[in-house]
Amino acid sequence: MAPVVAIGQTLRRLCLSAGVLDWVRVGLLLIGLLFVATGLLPAHEAEASVRRIGPMLVFLFAVIVLAELTKEAGVFDVIAERVARAGRGGYGALFLLCVAFASLTTVFLNLDTTAVLLTPVMLALAARTGIAALPLAMTTVWLANTASLLLPVSNLTNLLASDRVALETPAFAERMWAPQLAALAVTMVLLWVFYWRRGARGADRYEPPAPTPIGDPVLFSATGLACLVFIGAVLAGAETGWEIAVAAGAAALIAVVAFAVRDRSHLRPALIPWQLLVFVTGLFLVVPTLSRYGLDTVMRGLIGEDDGVGGAFRAAFAGGGLSNALNNLPAYVAGEAVVPSGNHDQLLALLIGTNVGPVITPWGSLATLLWFEWCRRRGVAVPMRTFVLTGAVLAVLGCAAATGALFLTA
Repeated sequence: MAPVVAIGQTLRRLCLSAGVLDWVRVGLLLIGLLFVATGLLPAHEAEASVRRIGPMLVFLFAVIVLAELTKEAGVFDVIAERVARAGRGGYGALFLLCVAFASLTTVFLNLDTTAVLLTPVMLALAARTGIAALPLAMTTVWLANTASLLLPVSNLTNLLASDRVALETPAFAERMWAPQLAALAVTMVLLWVFYWRRGARGADRYEPPAPTPIGDPVLFSATGLACLVFIGAVLAGAETGWEIAVAAGAAALIAVVAFAVRDRSHLRPALIPWQLLVFVTGLFLVVPTLSRYGLDTVMRGLIGEDDGVGGAFRAAFAGGGLSNALNNLPAYVAGEAVVPSGNHDQLLALLIGTNVGPVITPWGSLATLLWFEWCRRRGVAVPMRTFVLTGAVLAVLGCAAATGALFLTA
C-alpha cells in the first residue's frame, strides 16, 4: 500500500501545483487521444504523426535539461554579467551585446530556452544594475521568435520544415541566412525605436554590475563544455532529426553526470519539461484531426498553391496571422499540410510567417507564453496595448523583409 499512497500523494501535489496553462496542455492531449479512440483520427495517421515528432520530443527533452542545468551552474548569469560590464554603462553597446546574446541562445539552444532561461537571467540583471526591465524583456521575447530561422535546431517548426524540403543543416542555413539577417535587422531597428532609445528607457547610462564568483567551477566548466559539444555537433553536420536529438542527448548527459557527482539536489523531477512534451504531442493529434474535417480547406484558401513571390508572401502572412490567432506550431502544421510538395519556397515562406510573425498576441508562440509567465513572476509590467501594437509592426515588417530576402537570394 505504501507505494500506492506515495504515488497518490505525488499526483495530488502535481494537480495542486498545476497552473491554467498546464491544464490546457493536458486537456489538449486528452482531446487528441479521444480523437484517436473514437476513430476521428485513424490509428495509422496518429502513429505516423507521433513517429514524425519522435526526434523532436527527444531533442526538446534533452535541450531543456541541458539548458536548465547550464543555468543552475551559473553559466548564463556569468555571461549576462559580462555582457553588462562589456557595455561599460553605455546603452548603445549594451543593446548590441544583448541582441547578440539572445540571438545566439535562440539559434543554437532553441527559442524556448531563450524564453524559459534567459528571460529570468536578464530580468535579474536589470534589477541589480538599475536598467529598465522592459527593454531587456522585449529584446528576449522578440529575438526568441525572430532569431529562430537559421538552423533546424532553432525552432521545432524548422525541424519539420527541414525534413519536408530535405534540407540538411548546412543547406538549411545556406537557404535561410538572408531571411534571418533581414528579420534581425528589422527587429533591432524596432527594438531601439520602441524600447531602447533615450525617451523610452528613461536613463542616459547604467551602472555595470560587480563581478560575482562562480559557485562551482567544475559544474560551470562541465555544463559549458556540454553546450559546446552540442553546438559543435550541429555545426559539424548533425543533419537528421535523430542525429540532432542524439547530439542534444549526449550534451545533456554530460551535464547530468556532472551534477550527479557534484550536486544531486538539482536532479529533480521538475527538470523534466513534461508540459512541453504533452503540449507538442497533443497538437500533433488534434491538428491532423481538424485538418480532416475542414481546416485543410480553410488553409488552402488562405495560402493558395502559387510557388512564386506572390504565393510566398501570401503563405508568410497567412502563417503569421494564424499563429497569432491560435499558436505558431499548429499554424505551421496546418499550413504545411496544404502546401504542394514541390513548393519549397512557399513552404519556407510559411515557416518565416510562423517564426517571425507570432509576436502580436501572448499565445502566438509557446516561447511568448513562457516569457509572459516569467514577467508575471518577476513583477514586470508589460503594457498589453504597447505589446500588441509594436508586435504588429514587427510582424508585418519582419515577415515582409525576411520573405523578400528569401527570394532575392534564391
